[in-house]
Amino acid sequence: MFSKLMPREAKFFDLFNAHADLIVKGGRQLVALVEDLGKGHDVLAQHVQAIDEIETTADKITHQTIALLHTSFNTPLDRDEIHHLIMRMDDILDLIQDFAEAMYLYDIRELTPEATQLATIVVSSCERVRSAVILLHKMDNAPAMLKLCREIDQLESDADRAMRTGITKLFRDDVDVKHLIKMKGIYELLESVTDRAEDVANIIEGIILENS
Repeated sequence: MFSKLMPREAKFFDLFNAHADLIVKGGRQLVALVEDLGKGHDVLAQHVQAIDEIETTADKITHQTIALLHTSFNTPLDRDEIHHLIMRMDDILDLIQDFAEAMYLYDIRELTPEATQLATIVVSSCERVRSAVILLHKMDNAPAMLKLCREIDQLESDADRAMRTGITKLFRDDVDVKHLIKMKGIYELLESVTDRAEDVANIIEGIILENS
């Protein structure tokens, strides 16, 4: 479908792919942060800084994409679809950054099994977002993209369950109100990352339907 695209218009897919690579990098850095929690505040700060740098680089790609959208006569996808896709992708990294900063500001030293599970779900969602995005340049890839979108939807459901279980345990077992409030916020941030990944999946599904 897109084989006759001029180089300028094809650049949109290069920008999507570059951003998707950063989403995976951010997700993996989030997991590394969780795994290194017992190594002290300085190590946590290093992870936060690494995620900040990833998010800043992704912001630049988002701005490039929007600028290109405003100056391109022809676009490979509907303009609104391009705008919504890059913004929802950017939201994923914004929330990963919010999580990292909350971990640092709240001085979280240890996570519950449910929060650790959520972190694993987050990186799985990030990896599938990238896998779907890099197939977007060719509608022959529609079946594979739809399969990945279904997997992203399932991961979001898994994250909902993990968050509900974790919050239920907090209110049942935790007598430290401050810790309860902090951990509830952590759960919600992690689950929100999977929500934004699901948003990306929904946009990709819409693009497939529009172009099928």
